[in-house]
Amino acid sequence: MRKLAVAIALAVLAGVTSVQAQTYPSRQITLIVPFPPGGSTDVAARILAEHMRARLGQPVVIENVGGAGGSIAVGRLARAAPDGYTIDIGQWDTHVGSIIYKLDYDLQKDFEPIGLISNNPQLMVAKKDLAAGNLKELVAWMKANPDKINYVNQNAAANVTGVIFEKLTGQKFRYIPYRGAGPAMTDLVSGQVDLLVVQGAVALPQIRAGKIKAIANLSPQRSASMSDIPTSDESGVPGLYMSGWFGLFAPKGTPKDVIATLNSAMVQALAEPTVRARFTELGLDVASREQQTPGGLAAFQKAEIEKWWPIIKQSGIQAQ
Repeated sequence: MRKLAVAIALAVLAGVTSVQAQTYPSRQITLIVPFPPGGSTDVAARILAEHMRARLGQPVVIENVGGAGGSIAVGRLARAAPDGYTIDIGQWDTHVGSIIYKLDYDLQKDFEPIGLISNNPQLMVAKKDLAAGNLKELVAWMKANPDKINYVNQNAAANVTGVIFEKLTGQKFRYIPYRGAGPAMTDLVSGQVDLLVVQGAVALPQIRAGKIKAIANLSPQRSASMSDIPTSDESGVPGLYMSGWFGLFAPKGTPKDVIATLNSAMVQALAEPTVRARFTELGLDVASREQQTPGGLAAFQKAEIEKWWPIIKQSGIQAQ
C-alpha cells in the first residue's frame, strides 16, 4: 500500500512538472541588458524583445543593469533561478573580456547558451572636429601632441582595444571611464571626449548625421552593413582588431525544453525581414542559422575565449 502511495505521489509530481514545462512561459520574462539605456546592446535587446514577445505570448521586459563593464548584470543572471524567466543579452565584453574584473561566477560553467544573435563590427569613432580622420593621421597627431587624446573606457572591449593600440603604435591614451556606450556617445557628440570604441548600432546613426566621424572598422574585413568604413588594416594600424557579437544566455541548469522555447522565439524573430533590415541599419550582421542554436553559441563563445584570454593575460590588461 505504501509503495502504491509513493508511486501515485511521484506520478502526480511528474504530471505537475510536465504541465509546468508545457505552460512555459506563464508570466513575463526579464531580459537583462548589462549596460545603461541608449547603447548598442540596449537597442538590439529592445528590438529582439518586441518580436520574441509575439512568439512567447508573454512580455519580455528589459532591465538595464550597468556597472563594472557589464559584470554586475551577468552576476545577477548567474544567481537567478534557472527557470527561464531571467535571461541576458551577452556579448564579448560580458562573456569573454570580463575576466579583467574579479568575478564571483564562472563564464564557462555558470550559464546556458540560448543562441548567437549577431556579429557586430566594432568601430573606432571620433568627435567631429578631431584633427585626425583615420588611424594613420591619429598616430601622427598623437606623436606631435602627446598625452592629449581622451579615450573613453566604457567596457572590456574598449579597455583591451586601447591597450592593443598602445602596443602597436607606441602612443598613449588618457583613459576616461564611463558606465556605458550611451552616456559616452552623448559626450563624444558634444566634444567632451575624443575617441570611442563602440559597436555600429550606436555609432552609425551619429556618423550618418555628421555628428561624429568614423576612424576605422576594427575588423579584418569590411562589413556588408557599413562597407564605406575602412578596416584598421586599411586605415593605418594593421592588426588592430576587436570582436563584437550578441547572444542570449540563461542561468546554468535551465531546463532544455525551456532553452528550446526561448531559442525558437529568438530564431523566428531573427528570420523576420523587418528585424533583419533594422539590424542592417544598425550595423549588426545577423548570425548564421547554425550559430543561432545553443550549440552554435557554445562553440562560438569557446573559440572566442580560446582566442582572446591568452591575449588579455599576456598583455596584463586590468580593469581601469
